[in-house]
Amino acid sequence: MKKLAPIFTTVLIMAIIMIIFFSLAKQEQMITVYKDNHTQEPLKLNLHHLQDPQCAMVVEKNEYAAQLAAKSGKTWVFDDIGCLVLWQDDKVFMDEPRLWVYTMDSKKWIDAKKAHYSATERTPMIHGFGAYEYPDAKLIDYEEMRLRVLRGEDMTNPIIRKKLLGI
Repeated sequence: MKKLAPIFTTVLIMAIIMIIFFSLAKQEQMITVYKDNHTQEPLKLNLHHLQDPQCAMVVEKNEYAAQLAAKSGKTWVFDDIGCLVLWQDDKVFMDEPRLWVYTMDSKKWIDAKKAHYSATERTPMIHGFGAYEYPDAKLIDYEEMRLRVLRGEDMTNPIIRKKLLGI
C-alpha cells in the first residue's frame, strides 16, 4: 500500500491540474479588438471582458472609456481617453478612424473630437480627462487634451496634478 501512495498522489495532482486547465479554457477570454464594425459606430461594450491595448487593464465601466473604430472594421476599446491618445500616437491608419468617448454629462457615446474635456477627473489610468457633450468655460477641446497627454501634462505628472488641483 505504501508503494502505491506516491503513484496515487501523482495521478491526483495531474487530475487537479487538468481540471484547472480545462475550466480555464472554457472561460470567456479577454477581448482586445472587436471585428466587423464596418459602420464605425460606437459599440455596446461587454464590460469586464475587454482589455485596453495600451495599458492592458480590464475595461470595467463605460465612464471614461473610449473607442477607436477603423475602416477595416476593427474597434479597440480603452479604459481611459489618455490610453487611446498614447496608443494611437504611433499607429498609421489608411483612413481616419472614428473616435468615440462616453460622456459624463449625457451618458452616451459621442465623437471624441467634438467632446469637451475636464482635466481633473479620477480616471482609471489617472490621465484625468473626463468627456462632456456640453461645453463649459472650464473644459478644453479634443486637440488640447490630446497635446496634454502626449506632453505628459496631465494628472499622471505629480507637478501638473498639484497645479491643476491647486495644492
